[in-house]
Amino acid sequence: MPRLSEVIAELDALWPPQRAEQWDAVGTVCGDPDAEVTRVLLAVDPVQEIADEAVALGADLIVTHHPLYLRGTTTVAAGHFKGRVVHTLIKHDIALHVAHTNADTADPGVSDALAGALDLRVTGPLVPENNLGRICELDQPETLAAFAARAAERLPATAQGIRVAGDPDMTVRRVAVSGGSGDSLFDAVRAAGVDAFLTADLRHHPVSEATQHSALGLVDAAHWATEWPWCELAAAQLDEISDRHGWDLRVHVSKTVTDPWSSHHTSSGAPN
Repeated sequence: MPRLSEVIAELDALWPPQRAEQWDAVGTVCGDPDAEVTRVLLAVDPVQEIADEAVALGADLIVTHHPLYLRGTTTVAAGHFKGRVVHTLIKHDIALHVAHTNADTADPGVSDALAGALDLRVTGPLVPENNLGRICELDQPETLAAFAARAAERLPATAQGIRVAGDPDMTVRRVAVSGGSGDSLFDAVRAAGVDAFLTADLRHHPVSEATQHSALGLVDAAHWATEWPWCELAAAQLDEISDRHGWDLRVHVSKTVTDPWSSHHTSSGAPN
C-alpha cells in the first residue's frame, strides 16, 4: 500500500498546486505523510456529510474540489462546523486533500469532465492563457431547449434544476462550458463565437446584459452539479495511477448531494 505522501505526489502531478490562483487554498489540509492509503473518497465539498461518509466507508483519504478553509482560520475548535470536520478526520486517521482552481485549469480538468458528461466534443480552451473553460461542438445541431434538456438529463439532479436564457428554438452547434461560476467569462464566450454557454451561478445583471448584447443561449446549472463530473474523472485518473504502481487502491465517488439548495418553488404571483 502506498503512503499518503506518495499518493499526494501523484495528485500534485495531475493538478500542480502552482497552477492554482493566488487567492486559492489547495493541497493537503490534514493527514500523516507516512500513513498508508488503501481507500479514497472523491467529493466536491469537504462538509460534515462527506467526512461521515468517509468514516463509514473506511476511507484513508478524501479528495475534494472545494477548499475547507478558503480564507484561513485561527481555530479548528470542534464547536465550529469546519473545525468539527477536521476533528472527525483526524480522529479517524483520514487525510483531506484539495484540488480547486488547479483542477479547473488542468488538462483534462473540471470543464473537460463537464463536457464529457454531456457528450460534447472538446475543440479547445475557452481562455487559452490559463486553460480555463472549454469550447465544444455537438455531433448534431439541436435547439437550445434540447441542449438544456440534455444538461438536465446528464447532470446530477439538484433543487435548482436547469435555467435557460435565450430563444428556446435557436439552433445550437458550438457551445462553451465552464464548471462552477462562469459569468466572469462572457467576454471570452462572445469572442469564441459560440451559440450557447453552459455554466453555473449566473447573476441577473450579467445575464441581462449578455442577452441584450447578442443572441447567445445561456444554460445555468447548479454549481455543485457542474463540478461533480470531475469527481468521476479524477477517480478514473487515480485508478490508472494505482494500476500503474500496483497500489490496489479502492477509489470511490461520493453520490451525496452537497448542493446547498434543498427545494424549488415556482412563483405564481404577479407584480402589483
